[in-house]
Amino acid sequence: MKALNQLKTFQRILGNYPAETPLGKFLPGFYRQNKQMGSTDRKVASRLIYNYFRLGKALFNVPTEERLMIAEFLCNTQTNSFLQHFKPEWALCVGFDMDEKLKLVKSTYPAFKLGDVFPWSANLSDGIDEDAFLKSFFVQPDLFIRVGKGFDQHVKAMLTKVGIVFKDEGDGCLALPNGTRLENIFAGQHWYEIQDHSSQQTAKYFKPQRWEAWWDACAASGGKSLLLHEQQPDLKLVVSDIRESVLTNLDERFQQAGLVKYQKKLVDLTKNVDPELHDYAFDGIILDAPCSGSGTWGRTPEMISQFQPQRIDFFQHLQQNIAANVVKYLKPGKPLIYITCSAFKVENEDIVDFMVRDLGMKLEEQTVLKGYENKADTMFVARLVRSPL
Repeated sequence: MKALNQLKTFQRILGNYPAETPLGKFLPGFYRQNKQMGSTDRKVASRLIYNYFRLGKALFNVPTEERLMIAEFLCNTQTNSFLQHFKPEWALCVGFDMDEKLKLVKSTYPAFKLGDVFPWSANLSDGIDEDAFLKSFFVQPDLFIRVGKGFDQHVKAMLTKVGIVFKDEGDGCLALPNGTRLENIFAGQHWYEIQDHSSQQTAKYFKPQRWEAWWDACAASGGKSLLLHEQQPDLKLVVSDIRESVLTNLDERFQQAGLVKYQKKLVDLTKNVDPELHDYAFDGIILDAPCSGSGTWGRTPEMISQFQPQRIDFFQHLQQNIAANVVKYLKPGKPLIYITCSAFKVENEDIVDFMVRDLGMKLEEQTVLKGYENKADTMFVARLVRSPL
């Protein structure tokens, strides 16, 4: 009976879920409207709906309930009552390795192809292991935090005290089980920032010098600015975004991190921004460009089934436009750090090629941050320098 009720709840969620809305925003509202659901019920419901979307576009014409069973089998390494009830023969094999489990699914559903989970593999950036990348969609990414300087032992001691298992990734980065309620553990303490492992790795490409002027052109939540500030607190920093609400939210986060000297600019980088920046020249620019987000779909698997391939070209044109408008404010011989959370070549290497070919930039280094190897986001980062005028 419990498994049947869990299936009915899953069906209700899927039936009410509006496309184009992140599950992370939809589910809290659904649970508020269904207060009879206890914490265990909510946890199971979230697992089922997220796992369902992890199957991506594979077996798209198979009935919903069957796709859910396949996803539950592939995404879990330990048996649960739901799988035992509906698919007991598969529940016995849930501990098999991924290749064995995929063969078992294939034997039952001959039309199943791993490549259908994410059917745009031909567009992946150079160096991405297609097989490993595709299999990573069946694994929930970890929650990563960046511990502030001087708080390492405090944070580890607190996590150990409450029984939270964590992995030290080095450089102040800790990996925690997804769903860890940090706000309950560190109430009122500002000892850490939530930031993906790959995002933290981009800081290795910044290399700021004291007293330089830097611009975080697409600041969003400000994570890259905080990394920059930690490396070199004595910078003249400008942060900008197209969304006023984002810039407003930055103030509190920056204050908590001790970043108090900065300027904010509300700008649309697809247009001429000279009225706001005509007298600025920067020693470094961070361009964390708007993108498809395809490298983060392990966290938001609902995006796979919603994505339309023509969006790749849309983002490429957007990135080219923004890059052309941003480079003008970079001093000759100074770096631009280009970052995306995309796995698509046209948003990554192809944009770098455009900046070198058309914008007078010289490539120093570029890489794909293979988050799929670390239960993290897959990202791209390049460091380019503006050629002398």
